[in-house]
Amino acid sequence: KYSIILPVRNGGEYVKACVNTILSQTLQDFNLLVLDNCSTDGTSEWLTSLQNEKIILFPADKPLTIEENWGRIKDISKNEFITLIGHDDLLYPDFLENIENLIKAFPAAGLYHSQFHFIDADGKVIRSSKPMPAFFTFNELLTGFLTQSVDSMGTGYVMRAKDYDAVGGIPVKYPNLLFADFELWLSLADKGGMAVAESNCFAFRVHNGTTGTSPDVKLHKALELYVDFLVKQKNDHKEKEQIIAEHANQLLLFYCKGFCHRLLRTEQSKRNGITVNSFINQTKSLAKKLGIEKTYHPENIPSIKMAVLIDSSKILRSLFILVKKIYPKPFV
Repeated sequence: KYSIILPVRNGGEYVKACVNTILSQTLQDFNLLVLDNCSTDGTSEWLTSLQNEKIILFPADKPLTIEENWGRIKDISKNEFITLIGHDDLLYPDFLENIENLIKAFPAAGLYHSQFHFIDADGKVIRSSKPMPAFFTFNELLTGFLTQSVDSMGTGYVMRAKDYDAVGGIPVKYPNLLFADFELWLSLADKGGMAVAESNCFAFRVHNGTTGTSPDVKLHKALELYVDFLVKQKNDHKEKEQIIAEHANQLLLFYCKGFCHRLLRTEQSKRNGITVNSFINQTKSLAKKLGIEKTYHPENIPSIKMAVLIDSSKILRSLFILVKKIYPKPFV
């Protein structure tokens, strides 16, 4: 009934832990589809050595980008329901069992999910996800994503394979797939909402992954593409328009503050000519696209004001980078 889909390149010990948790499910009605992207660390050989009939390996003919590898998901044969997992994340033994109960309780939902844990590189629990209700309508999930009141990662969502294919799969237009999952989850929730299991059913590992290592220019392009998707939603229905008009400010301010902080930590020579001020102006153009330019004023936020001040001075920029090496936690 289920296909668990694992794209991977050089998963190391993490992928071994991940696969072992998948194979230990209490509900065994699944296969594991592994999209191996020319791993050179023995990942493919280890998977083959398991000789487990549930594991189906799809090796790439040549090294692929992350977008190209994840893009293969829509082209492979899948079971009725699918879930995607990062190679360093973990499924708890009752993940599929809880999802099965959700599907029985909410057969018309377009998406299924559960509470979950954030874990560190060593597997220690950092915290639980923000509490979620048993069911989200599309509008409620959209509000949650815009206001950051819902923790959303790439792992843990379950959907019908036919629905995944119908929306075109994960949108590979997003650089490094940044924000791509938000568009995917909302597109699927639009088909019937999202049901959520009340227990923690998986663990998402937090470390310096794709988001943390992506160049600023890719982050900014991905944010722009996500806003373009929201503009389409806004034009689709009056209720969606009202939600975006009310909450899109929070989304833009959240990423404006976060990305300004990233820029300050990036040497100017590696920024592709981007400054804090030019990025703020970019977010203002995004606000105009969303029709919220009259209420979007990032220059009034103290931490953003400080970022502009620091970025305007070579001495302050150098001092900031030095301080961040000593004290990496955000204070701007």
